[in-house]
Amino acid sequence: MRYITTPIYYVNDVPHLGHAYTTIIADTLARFYRLSGHKTLFLTGTDEHGQKIEQAAKNKNHSPKEYADKISLEFKKLWDEFEISYDIYARTTDERHIKFVQQVFLTMWEKGDIYKGEYEGYYCVSCESFFTQTQLTNGCGCPDCGKETKLLKEESYFFKLSKYEKDILKWYESDPIVPKNKKTELINFIENGLKDLSITRTSFEWGIKIPQNLNDDKHIIYVWLDALFIYISSLELDKKSENLGFLPAFVHLVGKDILRFHAIYFPAFLMSANLPLPKYIAAHGWWTKDGEKMSKSKGNALHPKIIADAYDLEAFRYFLLREVPFGNDGDFNEAMLISRINAELSNEFGNLLNRIVGMSLKYSNGSILQDEVLNFYRAELNEANLHLQNALEFIENFQFNRYLEELFKALSVANLSISKYEPWNLIKNNEASKANALVSLCANILAKVSILLHPTLPKSTQKVAKALNFEITPQIYQKLILQNSLLDFKASACEALFPKIEKALLSEEKKEEKIQMPKIKIDDFAKIELKVALVKECERIEGSEKLLKFILELENGETRQVLSGIAKFYKPEELIGKQVCLISNLKKAKIFGYESDGMILSAKSGDKLVLISPRELVESGSLIG
Repeated sequence: MRYITTPIYYVNDVPHLGHAYTTIIADTLARFYRLSGHKTLFLTGTDEHGQKIEQAAKNKNHSPKEYADKISLEFKKLWDEFEISYDIYARTTDERHIKFVQQVFLTMWEKGDIYKGEYEGYYCVSCESFFTQTQLTNGCGCPDCGKETKLLKEESYFFKLSKYEKDILKWYESDPIVPKNKKTELINFIENGLKDLSITRTSFEWGIKIPQNLNDDKHIIYVWLDALFIYISSLELDKKSENLGFLPAFVHLVGKDILRFHAIYFPAFLMSANLPLPKYIAAHGWWTKDGEKMSKSKGNALHPKIIADAYDLEAFRYFLLREVPFGNDGDFNEAMLISRINAELSNEFGNLLNRIVGMSLKYSNGSILQDEVLNFYRAELNEANLHLQNALEFIENFQFNRYLEELFKALSVANLSISKYEPWNLIKNNEASKANALVSLCANILAKVSILLHPTLPKSTQKVAKALNFEITPQIYQKLILQNSLLDFKASACEALFPKIEKALLSEEKKEEKIQMPKIKIDDFAKIELKVALVKECERIEGSEKLLKFILELENGETRQVLSGIAKFYKPEELIGKQVCLISNLKKAKIFGYESDGMILSAKSGDKLVLISPRELVESGSLIG
């Protein structure tokens, strides 16, 4: 049995590219396991409590529940439009969840794992987390998101997280963390010593109250303790349903920024509540645009539906899974998306179907028989089957880009066989049986690949199945994939699967949807500190095609490290000694693991980007204004 979950997405804003990535991964896994005969349960949903939601609702003149309803609906609507095959859409405001969390809290209290005390620390509303003074950046900045924290002192209930240090490390020995290199980061964090965790708040009201029999209803349960148990509460275990069989969960898919909560806090909570630990927690990287994390404030956020509508949902699904190794950060590049559509989906996949249908209709009235394939093309079939077996291994290990890569290698075997053996010449030379066997080889390879590609491209592969007159079912999966059997087909004409993309469709949409920037007052402009800076050092960031790392000199010899996505337009050595314009009072950010303290200004015109520099040399650190 396979129980697969996405994170419970926080309703502080509408869904973005990262949410779509996680959900498409989960959907692909769920479809794969259903096809391969596993009983599968797929959960997604929204996390709706906490101070951040309370504040966001107030800013919009809504009650927290009204606001949560609105944003949660945005997520559900998008997943339905994307035809995500979830079985459960869960919300932390569901009554069943609220009751379950209160019961778990009571269980942990009665076990002695929860005690009452007082907490003082620096609280980040955005991350819903406390930090010590030494963990902060720039005096009061959150080490995770960079936003300003506030010093809070309040009465709190604590969870004995420190009690579970050794148990969590012991669990890690079973390799539950994917990718494996993330485990090292977690071990280092734990070995620095786990402190008991503050798990209630009294400074706001929007959340689940602690159990009534503790007679302390001013306390709200910590949002992460609340949210993580949605994976369990949604199974409705109290009803003794068949969902009991789905525990422990097979995999919880998460973004790397919330791995610590899922891989340290959650297992400790589960141990305390006497619940089984998941088999895997798999953490993927972030999607960036031009080397920077997407956000509304930067104006570089891409809504997943805009991309899917422009380029086709299935092409969008394929690109997200194919482009980036699981666990790594990925940079969205429209040109690369077009390249993958044209070179892989159109040429390798769609064109192979057209060739098979065309040849079979011409040579054998659409009839494709497998009886002589092994006589003529055993080596080619064995090579393709090897790639298929590799693909199975890769998807089972969450290596989605390698899984797709191997499937397309199998398609290449078919396409190269056509070029090598030239069936049109075989027909001319009265070798019709060999020509028809070649068509059958290619049709069987395409059918096998389509079965394994079905979890990623469910609609396109159904078109292949219809054109060749077979069905994609668990039974056919067993026969063609596990037993390496061959099928006979009856081909019929079909439309092109992935027409070639001739121009950048997303760019055209952006031209039509110009964003009207709001007018600002002189007081707003006065908040921006613009300075001239001298480039002392400049080098490329390993693993990024777009990022350069600068060491800039300001007044009195002060230096700053700043990252800028201009590597495609400038060579590092060209920039050393030049002066640039810098927003110097921008909050620090982490980009590709490096700290960036400011923003270098540039102007973009078409495909060209030019750094803004003073016409004459001025003193480093000179104010612009």
